[in-house]
Amino acid sequence: MKTYEFSIIASGLDPQEDDFEARFYDAGCDDATIAFQKGRIIVEFAREADSVDAAIASAVECVVAAGAHVDRLEPDPLVNLSDMASRTGMTRAAMSQYSKGQRSQDFPPPVARVTSDSPLWEWATVAKWLFQHGKLTREAAIEAEAMRLANAAIQAREPRLRETLQRRLKGYEASLEKAAA
Repeated sequence: MKTYEFSIIASGLDPQEDDFEARFYDAGCDDATIAFQKGRIIVEFAREADSVDAAIASAVECVVAAGAHVDRLEPDPLVNLSDMASRTGMTRAAMSQYSKGQRSQDFPPPVARVTSDSPLWEWATVAKWLFQHGKLTREAAIEAEAMRLANAAIQAREPRLRETLQRRLKGYEASLEKAAA
């Protein structure tokens, strides 16, 4: 088993209630730290599981069992060049060169703040590109895609998160294999 670290951003419970933290612990969030920041419940997990989709799905199930509404997962799916550098262990300068096509071609385009001095990229897309160019592990690319898929499923209110993640990640893993071949 591996330990996966991520946060669930949630709402719907009063942090002033006496049993606020106990509700999460009793619901199975004993591997998480609970905080309340900027009007949101932050549940930071270090969850052991056989796979990233199992870790995410079981954590979401526990937060819902505590009575909270899951809003999204983090780390944030949108990243700037500094975030990319931090997540990959590369320098910001290297990421900037990739984004400008100076180190390689076809780097994914930004998806937000495109005309600003600090555009944002979708991390899962960048992670896949980095994997395909030998700069990121397959596992890191899969974890990035799992977060993207989980957030999309949560936003769409998919009733069966675990099955949705398993099915979609299986297809994603197959596409990674095909691209690597």
